[in-house]
Amino acid sequence: MSLHITGGTVLTAALTRADLVTDGSSIAALDASPPAGALRLDATGLLVLPGMVDCHGDAFERHIMPRPRVSFDIDLALRDADRAMLSCGITTAFHGVTWSWEPGLRGAGNARRLVEAIARLGPELGADTRFHLRHETFNLDAEAEIIEWLQAGRVGVLAFNDHTGGILKETTRPDKVAKMVERTGLSHADFMALAQNAHDRGDDVPESVARLAKASLAAGIPTLSHDDMSPDMRRWYRSLGVTVAEFPMDEATAREAVAHDEATVFGAPNVVRGGSHTGCPAAEDMVGKRLCTILASDYYYPALLLAPFMLARNGTASFPEAWRLVSEAPAEALGLADRGVIAPGRRADLIIVEDAPQPRVVATIAGGKLVQLADQRLLA
Repeated sequence: MSLHITGGTVLTAALTRADLVTDGSSIAALDASPPAGALRLDATGLLVLPGMVDCHGDAFERHIMPRPRVSFDIDLALRDADRAMLSCGITTAFHGVTWSWEPGLRGAGNARRLVEAIARLGPELGADTRFHLRHETFNLDAEAEIIEWLQAGRVGVLAFNDHTGGILKETTRPDKVAKMVERTGLSHADFMALAQNAHDRGDDVPESVARLAKASLAAGIPTLSHDDMSPDMRRWYRSLGVTVAEFPMDEATAREAVAHDEATVFGAPNVVRGGSHTGCPAAEDMVGKRLCTILASDYYYPALLLAPFMLARNGTASFPEAWRLVSEAPAEALGLADRGVIAPGRRADLIIVEDAPQPRVVATIAGGKLVQLADQRLLA
């Protein structure tokens, strides 16, 4: 069905009053006559924005396991997360799920079930939903299977994570270790022994990462490095062709990435909360210094909508610049040239938003389909 969105303030290169027509799955034109039978949406007084591209959303894990050792069906979790994301304006989602050497929530079984479920349920979900494989680099036994997934196109994004050394260093934080243990179903002693065994294979990790990066790039799948701890680490990943830095751990590492025209991802919750809860760089400060090129929902979907408005209100970036962090920039970094901006011929991923102290998504259009409507007055 074609849509005719009238009266709204549309974000193209700037915010401007315009009507918009979609034709099937694409944006047809601005300020053009609608085809017969088009569904009219009255966006008077509202913003019409490109749908958001969330390159890293691991809040999905809580839809699977909302409490330690309390799990729900993957299909149910996918559908529930889809509704949550659409209400927040996310039209392209990369579910960040960790495949680690540990069992339970981050184990092999969960990763396999999820990749199957996304392929099976994808056509019925509102958001374009893809698999963001957060590969724990010490999970060496998974390498061959991951390469098969990459070659088969089952992975949307491959990210390299390393939390193994950090787990062993957290022995002074029994509360934090206890949360990790709970999600596995193991005893504390068995979990720590498993972590130590994984860590003892560390000499094999660099070559495994290099092989996986090569396979991912050969398959045309974007690769990211997670929590780069130093400029040297960023340079090493760059040498492997990994050119997106997720959550660099300090300003110097972010500068190293940006100096080489690489994308840097920070968390929208970091912006909304006024800083990192782990002592990492403040995302708003990074935006102001032009060291953050992408914002992701990370662990909290609603933050992705609110963060650009906050950045604009605080004068850290203009609104078009701030919105680019959640739409055009992640689309470009992940090779999705068909979306992220409002222009003829682009995918019709659009959200209609009320600009309020806490902005509200009134309607969500994904791939030309009206998939979420919070106010029926738009149909008047």
